[in-house]
Amino acid sequence: MPHTARATATAGPAPRLITIGETMIMLTPEHAEPLATATKLSLHPGGAESNVASHAARLGVPSAWVSVLGEDVLGHRIRTSIELHGVDVRWVMSDSHAPTGVYFKDPGHGVLYYRRDSAASRMGPSTVASVPLEQAEIVHLSGITPALSSSCADLVEAVFERVAGSGASLSFDVNYRPSLWPGGAAAPTLLALANRADIVFVGLDEAQSLWDCVTPEEVRAILPDTGRLIVKDGDVGATEFNDGKHVFEPAIPTDVIEAVGAGDAFAAGYLSAALRGDATAVRLRAGHERARLVLLSTSDFVADPSPAPSSLT
Repeated sequence: MPHTARATATAGPAPRLITIGETMIMLTPEHAEPLATATKLSLHPGGAESNVASHAARLGVPSAWVSVLGEDVLGHRIRTSIELHGVDVRWVMSDSHAPTGVYFKDPGHGVLYYRRDSAASRMGPSTVASVPLEQAEIVHLSGITPALSSSCADLVEAVFERVAGSGASLSFDVNYRPSLWPGGAAAPTLLALANRADIVFVGLDEAQSLWDCVTPEEVRAILPDTGRLIVKDGDVGATEFNDGKHVFEPAIPTDVIEAVGAGDAFAAGYLSAALRGDATAVRLRAGHERARLVLLSTSDFVADPSPAPSSLT
């Protein structure tokens, strides 16, 4: 898989959070119109792991994002945009033999993906060979990556093996995407990965689709080995299970415009608060607050209305 590293700006502080995964170019109709009638589209980067890194960077956490982009104008645009959010992109590579993926948001109807054989689908263990995963405090992955290709599944396994016992925490967002998984492969694969992680985020709706769980307690029962388990239940709230205890924090009432990307924002808010050493309820509340920014927009990522706070050290 011929990846070509590109020089980036001088690196900032060592990242406390490292995220790994695909980012594509997202095209969204203006004014939340359906694609069938829209005449104008806005263009932005969109990807679960870069969203988490971008939100966390805005919250003052030194964050890095690792991926592979096409050696094309869309890849260049993504790299520049993510870096402008304050994210360290020194380990983002370019592939001249595969394109950057693209997807369209169709408000009210879903999402259309054009990512087959994308540059990121060619990621593998070599993608993280030079990345100091063990030196981070949290390494974050999602269940999207192992579904992209067999080499991406190998990448995820390599990351889990390297982080285990290193002192870093492995954060895993289940992020179930049915269209990416053949047959019944998703349920056992994602369950096994989640049970090996230190921090797990999963929507109750995802858990029901994957494992027939209808309550947060049932999710905990099938994920007994996870350290911190955060079960999100939409506009109801989120529950964290840890050390035999659980804490529920209600969601913030919101007039939702678009939900895509809100889970990434929640994860970033939660992880940033965890790195501050905040209590469980505060971590969950920070997740809800960050998610609300995205729920009020058609974009996957929404920056703060004010400048990013100073870095957490």
